[in-house]
Amino acid sequence: MHPDRIKGAAKNAAGKVQQSIGKAVGSKLQEAKGLQKQAAGKLQERLGEEREAARKRNARTSS
Repeated sequence: MHPDRIKGAAKNAAGKVQQSIGKAVGSKLQEAKGLQKQAAGKLQERLGEEREAARKRNARTSS
């Protein structure tokens, strides 16, 4: 598993927690920051998936 997938998943989870806490305390700013962190995490996860796929494609064509 590519490290970007792991980091992205962690960032996504942290964003969900931050969003929930913001919602619980009534802070729209913290909710928004949580959503932003989730989006960044999802993007990083996707980047890791694409890098893994590219590595697998290159390994098949090299052999």
